[in-house]
Amino acid sequence: MTASHPSLPDEARAGAPGPTLVFVHGFLDGAAAWDEVVAELGERAADALCVELPGMGLRVAESGPYSLDGFAEDVTRQVRALARPVVLVGQSMGAQVAELAAGLLGSQVCALVLLTPVPLVGTDLPDEAMKPFHALGGDPDAQRGLRRQLGVRLDDEKLEKLGLLGDPVAAASVGVFADLWNQGHALGAQASRHHGPALIVRGELDPFVTAEVVAQAVLPRFEAPTVASIGEAGHWPHVEQPKAFAGVLAEFLRALDARPTAAPSQGWTRAFAQKSSTAFAEAFASDIVLEASVLAHPVVGAEQVKTVMGAASTIYEALAFTQQSTSGPRTYLEWEAQAFGGEKLSGVTILTRDDEGKIVRAAIHHRPLGSALKFSAELGRRVQGQVAASHFFGAAHPKD
Repeated sequence: MTASHPSLPDEARAGAPGPTLVFVHGFLDGAAAWDEVVAELGERAADALCVELPGMGLRVAESGPYSLDGFAEDVTRQVRALARPVVLVGQSMGAQVAELAAGLLGSQVCALVLLTPVPLVGTDLPDEAMKPFHALGGDPDAQRGLRRQLGVRLDDEKLEKLGLLGDPVAAASVGVFADLWNQGHALGAQASRHHGPALIVRGELDPFVTAEVVAQAVLPRFEAPTVASIGEAGHWPHVEQPKAFAGVLAEFLRALDARPTAAPSQGWTRAFAQKSSTAFAEAFASDIVLEASVLAHPVVGAEQVKTVMGAASTIYEALAFTQQSTSGPRTYLEWEAQAFGGEKLSGVTILTRDDEGKIVRAAIHHRPLGSALKFSAELGRRVQGQVAASHFFGAAHPKD
């Protein structure tokens, strides 16, 4: 894992406004491809994380097997370690990886930005068309020639920077990586699992991810995505026109920060992303009441409720808040989750706030029943000795 600014002091990293930006590079690239964009964003990217994917960049020595799922899981581990909300930004094949990671990370991902995105379903190019990509391994001239063809505004310096990232990649791995983005992922055939804000950006002169590809294979999979294009740019707008792309990204982030629907549930969803009882407590009134279909009777008081919710958040393997609406003091959240080795749960959470914005009542409704009962029993086990066992399924004598 490589951060864009590993030498920044902790106080500078902590001072960056908004969610952390996480950049995922594309085919044969590395974290350094984002350097100019990070510099253009300034303070907004002070704590940015630019990941290196296995087999490329500074992790070029890491051998396979490689897969889009494996890359996404690698990104997910790094993002979870941040323990704070993020915006995922992925370019080309990195867009496929970023979207898969967003599905795994659920509510920790505030927004998804896909730059010149290879469709998640893949491009399905025939073998003949894939031969030039397979031939790039161990051939610096061929690699630069192809980059020059697709990155129509790459000057010699920028071309060489990208070329030096791709040169060390093992020749045998190059074809594997190419086949990954070409064959895509089965999830690309359905609506995206990321239900939050999404920004789709392409280079106006990109001969690979064309406007037609974006319109037919990318945009229909997202709910009301924001769409932008970068003039005088091909397949690498973040390298060809870093100032222009940084401007588009900054504008999207400002709109994201200003969303009126984001505030009511922000503390709640952030606490789930951080899996922290302390983070939950920050959103609670001292006399909060927690009701849930996994509880035999309510849990009362901030200390007890934060213990229950902190433990509950660690049971979920993935959690995504899919819909939200607010009416007066109440916020309604629909969610989908996975637990117990991939078992699917879903439900609705109702949050009621006082005049100071603190949560005074939370009602959480899980389904299906079997999973809810299993969740209750596991939750009771995790808070044993901290919260009365009578609250949970399986207790010998639950209270009325």
